[in-house]
Amino acid sequence: MGLVLFPGDDDTSSPDVSWSHTDFGAVRRWLAQAEGFSLDEMHGFGGNRPWSDVSTTLTPLLDHPDDAGPDLSPVQCAAIPPRLRQIADERHARSDEPVVQRHIDDARQLVVVLQFCVENDVDLLFG
Repeated sequence: MGLVLFPGDDDTSSPDVSWSHTDFGAVRRWLAQAEGFSLDEMHGFGGNRPWSDVSTTLTPLLDHPDDAGPDLSPVQCAAIPPRLRQIADERHARSDEPVVQRHIDDARQLVVVLQFCVENDVDLLFG
């Protein structure tokens, strides 16, 4: 069973990104690490550290249930891509490891979906 992040536009031809739950967790851990903290120390991920202790535009993505919870609004979606692009570009220049390259590709694919949500004024759904 997997997870798909997709625009709430009722169009099956719109871009989406999908992962296994394990892979989604790995991507989020990688992004949190890039932001200078461990996802495992955060509330909701086995730790006690509150999300108010970290400052990142990625919080709506990182602090989100895997396949439930609130949709991300177009405004929330608009805040995420610049940082995702920056992380992908920085990591691409520093590593050619296959796992890192996969995370970079995932981040870039997610940027496409988020941009679509912003441009079409639709929520990002988790399912």
